Amino acid sequence: MTPALPPAWPERAAWGTAPSLRAWQQAAMEKYFSEQPRDFLAVATPGAGKTTFALSVAAELLGRRLIDRVTVVAPTEHLKTQWAQAAERAGIPIDPTYAAGKGRTSQDYVGIAVTYAGVAVNPLAMRIRTERFKTLVILDEVHHAGDALSWGEGVREAFEPAARRLALTGTPFRSDVNPIPFVSYAPGPDGIPRSAADFTYGYSHALADHVVRPVLFLAYSGEMSWRTRAGDEVAARLGEPLTKDLTNQALRTALDPEGSWIPSVLAAADKRLSEVRRHVPDAGGLVIATDQDSARSYAKTLRKITGEAATVVLSDEKAASKKISAFAADDSRWMVAVRMVSEGVDVPRLAVGVWATTTSTPLFFAQAVGRFVRARTRGEIASIFLPSVPRLLSFASEMEVERDHVLGRKVTDEDDIFAAEDDLLAQANASESASSEEQSLSFEAIGSEARFDHVLYDGATFGHEGEVQVGSEEEMDFLGIPGLLEPGQMRDLLRQRQSDRARKQKPAAPAAATAAPSVEQVSTHEQLAVLRRELNGLVAAWFHRTGQAHGITHAALRKECGGPAAAIANAEQLRARIDRVREWAARKSG
Repeated sequence: MTPALPPAWPERAAWGTAPSLRAWQQAAMEKYFSEQPRDFLAVATPGAGKTTFALSVAAELLGRRLIDRVTVVAPTEHLKTQWAQAAERAGIPIDPTYAAGKGRTSQDYVGIAVTYAGVAVNPLAMRIRTERFKTLVILDEVHHAGDALSWGEGVREAFEPAARRLALTGTPFRSDVNPIPFVSYAPGPDGIPRSAADFTYGYSHALADHVVRPVLFLAYSGEMSWRTRAGDEVAARLGEPLTKDLTNQALRTALDPEGSWIPSVLAAADKRLSEVRRHVPDAGGLVIATDQDSARSYAKTLRKITGEAATVVLSDEKAASKKISAFAADDSRWMVAVRMVSEGVDVPRLAVGVWATTTSTPLFFAQAVGRFVRARTRGEIASIFLPSVPRLLSFASEMEVERDHVLGRKVTDEDDIFAAEDDLLAQANASESASSEEQSLSFEAIGSEARFDHVLYDGATFGHEGEVQVGSEEEMDFLGIPGLLEPGQMRDLLRQRQSDRARKQKPAAPAAATAAPSVEQVSTHEQLAVLRRELNGLVAAWFHRTGQAHGITHAALRKECGGPAAAIANAEQLRARIDRVREWAARKSG
């Protein structure tokens, strides 16, 4: 059993933020106060405790009289309130209602909380306030300073005179070439500038320290049919290799509230939530929807499934923040949201998620998954239900890979994981009233049917041979996994259930009749499945031999051998990676 994180800085920890600082927070604090920098960038995985770290720094700087005021810059209005509540517990009263140009605020406050958009509206007013006091500026999720050129310019103008600037982020930096204000860049091995963090605490480290939960991704495929604007009817299987347009249309068909796919997946997710609640009674679920109409429809479906009303959170509602806070504090089952719960929002009891949005960028994926990984108790597992879309599956398999903001990198493939996500983010952050008129005219969903595909855990794939029906015993092998398991126990259980089912599906028979065909004798999709299983098995063996996480090993193989993620790699690419792992093993043995 891994020991609990050691107490650290107990006499200096901001009261109310934590009984004691975690090991990474202690190390970051020690580095900060040993170097006393004006600018400091901390990159820590969602759920690791960036707020506690930042408020501890603020409390210490106030105590040493190195600063007089604190300004928190957050991405959304809700996060302003969340920061103010956390700061209040830490003994640092912050005004979340302050607006640039408002002038003075009550003397009861030590600081203010504003949004990036609010700073961009009147950066001069913020600059004047920053100049009047020795100010610590906390830039929460600082990558948002690159969302729009005006935001970055506004942040730079407003906070250039600040005494101290503490930048925080928990998601991969943007892939555009707009430098983020107050972030240092250093040339990489290829000469291209990359962001240089002062302290990094990645998901793999946090997982090893039991600071965050491991994530079980449950992928669902199925047959989709839709009608194009030209009147042509198209049928395709979600998850099969398709063009980008066909993949998007198949995904939209799956997410259509009138089809069969989304109700089946929501029912499966509710079964999983019931299993988790056997061990974690207040565990909650979140459905991330594309637009308001879909969100309301999903909520109606959940009510039919559970007999309980789901909380629906829409960003243009005045009561949105109160709804999130109420859901975080009660023990109801489900919340449905569009983008209000995508980043930074703290609902620690979220344990089951359903990805029901067409937005599929690395940044949004990391933000959304970050809502489920905050650990409260040893052994908690997060479960996220995904459509079997190669792009999403590749993100899931590479959760542990740490990334920096790269300036000047040329995008050579529109499906590259690092491709610029501005358009999709703008779509996700735009009005959520409904799908656009153009989309509705060019596309009409006809029908959909869900099938359980496989489970992704720690970069490895687990599943059963053949087509697995929703509601079958084979599906329940994975939906019924206990809600409290250590990572090692989870891996062992997944392997055991997969092998037990395989033995049941292959009863004893004469050797000639049961001899397995060679890889070359089976169909293409079966061949790829065999090769992926072999690769995943070798990667798992490499983990047991070296301790290197599966996702990191898969990323290293991609780097050396080239090609896309294993979920969408062709047979030649998979064979090359299999050979490379065996070469590694031979060298290590030698």
